[in-house]
Amino acid sequence: MRLEPRRNNRLSLRSRNLRATGGAACLAAAALLLTACGQSSDSATSAATEAAKVLPQRTTASPSATTDLTEDQQERKSVLDATKVTFGDAATTAVGEVANGKLVDLDLEGVDDDDRDESSSPTATGSPTGSPSPSPTGTASPTGSPDATGSPSASPGADGPVWVAEVAEKDGTVHTVRINAVDGKVIEARVDADQDAEDKKQTADRLSQATQTPEQAAKVATEKKKGTVTSVSLDDNDGNGVIWSVDVVGSDWKKTTFDVDAKNDTIVREETDND
Repeated sequence: MRLEPRRNNRLSLRSRNLRATGGAACLAAAALLLTACGQSSDSATSAATEAAKVLPQRTTASPSATTDLTEDQQERKSVLDATKVTFGDAATTAVGEVANGKLVDLDLEGVDDDDRDESSSPTATGSPTGSPSPSPTGTASPTGSPDATGSPSASPGADGPVWVAEVAEKDGTVHTVRINAVDGKVIEARVDADQDAEDKKQTADRLSQATQTPEQAAKVATEKKKGTVTSVSLDDNDGNGVIWSVDVVGSDWKKTTFDVDAKNDTIVREETDND
């Protein structure tokens, strides 16, 4: 009868040992599961990272600012980007071709459609090759403009843009001078054969009334609007004296025409071409 309690005690001790061992096994199994899960999560994260490295990033193409320009604005940009010779330099070169001559008109060919239509030389296209990106800042300073040969060509427009000048003698005889706007060399200088006595008198009269130079008028215009001077022309102001008509192309590639009184440098008219 005394042996029963001992057996019960032994069984109770074994049960406790088994329960402890089972609990430890469960804890070990749980730890293994957690470790496996952690490794699986790390592996998934690593795989996702590697996939991100392989797959290209999707980018959204932004349209070029050039696509927002009108046809006329693109044309002006193309010509001015290729032009290295400024209005002032071209004016000096043109006047130097005619003894005691005075500038009455200077135009950068190809800036507007009308320039090409009225060109005195049917072989000049006024359309430069190449299309680099500078912005006008009072003078054109392009990069990557086409190479010029520096010699007169039957088709000067193929070498780049051209300045076309009209320089008058004291009696009003007009000489046409064409200047390569890339290298500044004279392409052609000749007397305008289409003049008659009345034309010469009209030119001489206008020059006698103009006390301000075209360079002064260009300065007045660019002080009002920052940009590149592409044309200066002496004209009649509807019977009220004479004016210098100055075209300025701004950084937006729009052209503004200023009529500047040729006696007192006052702007009497201003018009912007939004095309």
